[in-house]
Amino acid sequence: MKYFYVITILALFSCKDSGNQTEVEELSEGIVYEEYSGVAPTTPEETEFYKPVPPVVKTYEKNIAPSDAIVLFNNNSLNEWISVKNPDSPADWIINADSSFTVKNKAGDIQTKKEFGNIQLHLEWKSPAEIQGENQSRANSGVFLQGRYEIQILDNNDNDTYVNGQVGSIYKQHIPLVKASVPSGEWNTYDIIYNAPEFDKRGNKIKSATITLLHNGVLVQNHQEIKGTTEYIGWPKNEAHGKAPIILQDHGDNSRVSFRNIWVRELK
Repeated sequence: MKYFYVITILALFSCKDSGNQTEVEELSEGIVYEEYSGVAPTTPEETEFYKPVPPVVKTYEKNIAPSDAIVLFNNNSLNEWISVKNPDSPADWIINADSSFTVKNKAGDIQTKKEFGNIQLHLEWKSPAEIQGENQSRANSGVFLQGRYEIQILDNNDNDTYVNGQVGSIYKQHIPLVKASVPSGEWNTYDIIYNAPEFDKRGNKIKSATITLLHNGVLVQNHQEIKGTTEYIGWPKNEAHGKAPIILQDHGDNSRVSFRNIWVRELK
């Protein structure tokens, strides 16, 4: 019993020679939930709530967006998109007969007309079946959340590259947990949950953005912290911003990446 007391005292006190005073280390209480503190309920009804009632969303069938989603592309029109280089001009990419569209080489990036914050984003993309190029020059594109934070699109089938720039990476910040690509020429799906960063009145970032990504239904990015802009060269930057468009990338090397069935749900 004597040894037990000695160990307990050593764990609780940090002795420092500072005016013969003994400083007591503060011990963390761990996570405390105020709503679950106090006297515990004694009946099941005390912990059953009926408001607020969640709104009803009609869930999607194949290629059909949820009823509360904003459809960004699901037919033969790029009306929800404009040119990044010239925002007064429509998106000048190629509309295909199969209700998809393809990057027009060197036409430049395109962006949504609408600006977004926290979102759930669904999109489908495919690399061309006819393989051209290698490394970062094989079916390279990307989806930029709030125009700054890139999730990489790339044909990595039998095509190695730096792993923080491969398909499913958060470009040069987070390597994907796995590679979940389908064969070249077939359709991939990206389902993205994005929480935007927060800034104080002085422009300092006080909360980082996070990204969760499912590639073809497989979790490849798990609530990853975004440390700033996803730069090709240099460190991430953290300039204050608000809502901003979604951007799709024209890599400028005849990527021929195609897209279809793009929708977004705004989250609080």
